[in-house]
Amino acid sequence: MQTNLHMSVLVHEQAKKYGDREMLIYQDFGGKEWKSLSWNQVSQTVKQVSNALLNLGVKVQENIGVFSNNSVQYIECDFGAWGIRAVTIPFYATSSEQQIQFMVNDAKIRYLFVGEQDQYDKARRIFSLCPTMERIIVFDSSVHISSHDPNAVYFSDFLKLGENLPRQTEAEKLQQEANDDDIANILYTSGTTGDSKGVILTHGQFHAAMVANDKCVPVNENDRIMNFLPYTHIFERGWAILCLYAGARMIVNTHPQEVQQSMRDTHPTCMSAVPRFWEKVYMGVMDKIEHSSAMQRKLFMHAYNVGRRHNIEYLSKGKKPPMALHFEYEMLNRTVFSLVRKELGLENAHFFPTAGAAVSPHVEEFVHSIGINMIVGYGLTESLATVSCNHLGDPWTVGSVGIPIEGIDIKISEEGEILLKGPTITIGYHNREDLTKQAFTEDGYFRTGDAGYLKDGELFLTERIKDLFKTSNGKYIAPQMIESKLLVDKYIDQIAVIADERKFVSALIIPVYSLLEEYARDHGIAFESREQLCADPAIIQMMKERIDTLQQQLAHYEQVKRFTLLPHHLSKIRRRVLNENYKAEIDKMYEE
Repeated sequence: MQTNLHMSVLVHEQAKKYGDREMLIYQDFGGKEWKSLSWNQVSQTVKQVSNALLNLGVKVQENIGVFSNNSVQYIECDFGAWGIRAVTIPFYATSSEQQIQFMVNDAKIRYLFVGEQDQYDKARRIFSLCPTMERIIVFDSSVHISSHDPNAVYFSDFLKLGENLPRQTEAEKLQQEANDDDIANILYTSGTTGDSKGVILTHGQFHAAMVANDKCVPVNENDRIMNFLPYTHIFERGWAILCLYAGARMIVNTHPQEVQQSMRDTHPTCMSAVPRFWEKVYMGVMDKIEHSSAMQRKLFMHAYNVGRRHNIEYLSKGKKPPMALHFEYEMLNRTVFSLVRKELGLENAHFFPTAGAAVSPHVEEFVHSIGINMIVGYGLTESLATVSCNHLGDPWTVGSVGIPIEGIDIKISEEGEILLKGPTITIGYHNREDLTKQAFTEDGYFRTGDAGYLKDGELFLTERIKDLFKTSNGKYIAPQMIESKLLVDKYIDQIAVIADERKFVSALIIPVYSLLEEYARDHGIAFESREQLCADPAIIQMMKERIDTLQQQLAHYEQVKRFTLLPHHLSKIRRRVLNENYKAEIDKMYEE
C-alpha cells in the first residue's frame, strides 16, 4: 500500500493506477438500486468540487461544514476541499439545531453542505443565527428548497461552477504546497454537558495513522468495504481513508438502519463496527436457534463448541489445534457456519475492526467461534482512531483491545489513566487553549480519561475514570462493563446502570418491546399498554431470571439488585440527564 500520498491528491493518484476500476458502490438518496462509480469518475468530480470551491472564494485552511449521512457526495466534498487545502468539519446527521448553530459559529463556516430534507430544514432554520453563513449546498436533488430561500443550491448546480475545471492550475499549485501541518478536519465531540469541543486533526496525523495501521490491518485492493458508521465518526473516517489508500472498493451505506439488508445485497468482506452491532447479530442468531427444532439447536451448539475450542482455546493463544479438531471445524465451517455468514451477507468475510465501546467477552467469543475475524481495538478522536488493536493471525486475548500501533507511546499514570504520546495525537482543541492545556500532562502526554493496564504487550481497558461509580459502601463500580454483559440479552435494547453514592447497583432498562409483547402473548399475560407490560410482575420476574444468569460472574456488589423497565425509548444514554429525568423511578428502587 502506498501510504505516502498526501490526501489532497490521493484520489487523483489512485485514479492514475486504477482508472475505470470500480471505486464506490452506492444507492442514490431514497433509491434501492445499487450503482457504482470508477476511480476516474470520482477523480473528475473531486476536481470539479475543488474548482467550484475556488470560484466561491474559499481560502487556504478555510472551514467548510458537511451535515449529512454517508454519501458519494460527502466523499467528493472531503477530497475536493483537501485538494485546495481547505478544512472539512463533519457534523452528525442527527445533530440538533442548537449543536449545528454552535459548530457553524465556532468554526466561522461560510459554506455548509447538507444531505437530505431533515438536514436542509435544520440548516435553513439556523441560517439567520449564524453571521458567517453564506450558502447551503444540498446533496439530495429530491430535497424541497424553500422558494423563500435564496441562499441554497443543489450540489449539481454547485458543480457547474467547476465545469471544465477553470481553476485547475491554481488547484494543482495548492496541492503542491499542501503539507503535513495543514489541518484536514475539525471533529466536534459530543459532550455530556455544555457545548462540544472541536478536535483538530492534521494531514500529518492522518499520514502517521495510515503508515501505522497499514502494518497491522491487512485491507487490500480485493476487499469490498461496507461503510456502516457515519463518516463523522473518526473510526469510520480513518478506516475509510485507509481502505482508499489500499485501493479497496467502498460500499457507501447511507442509512445505518438498513445496514443488514445492504450487507445481504452487496456482500462486503470487511466493515468497521461498534460492539452494539455484533451484540445485535449475536441476539439475532441466538433467537433463530431458540426457534429452531431440537435437532437443529443441538447441531448448532455442538458446532459452536467446536468453533470455540478451535478458534478461542487454540488459535487465539497461538497454538495449533489438534488435527481431528481442525478437520471437524473445517467441516462445520463449510456447512453450519457458512450458512450463518450467508444469512448476514458475509460469505466472503475477511476481517471486521470493532471499537467505540467495551466488547462483551461473550459476544467476542461468539463472533470468532462462527468463523468471523473480529479485530478489537481502542482509540479516540484525539488519537485519530487507533491506539491499539488485535493483529489478524497473531495471538490475542479475549477482553483485551490489542497491541499498541507503531509510533504510539503508552504510559499508565499512578491513578491508572492511559496517557498517550505520538504522531497521531491531536495538537489540541479549536479555539480552546484552556481545554488543550488541561488535556496534556506537563511532559506532553495526552490524558485519555480512560483507565487501563498493559499486560504481556496487550492493552486492557477497565473504565472511563470519570465514569467509575463509588457506592455508599465505598465499592467502585464500572457501569459500562456491567452494561456490556447485560446488553447481550435479546430482550434488552438499552440499559443504564445506577450506583453512584447508592447502597447497591440498580438499572434503568429499555426492553425490546416487540419481543416482550410476543413473550407476553405466548404466556397469556394481558396488557393494554407498554406501561402495563413493563410493570407486570411476571414480566419483571422473567427479566430478573435472565439478568441473574448473565451476571453470575460479577462480584456480589457489582450485580444489579433492582431494575425498572421503561416504557419509552431513550434517544441517548446520558447519566446526568437520566438521573434528573428519572429521579422518581430511581428513588423508588432504593426504597426500603
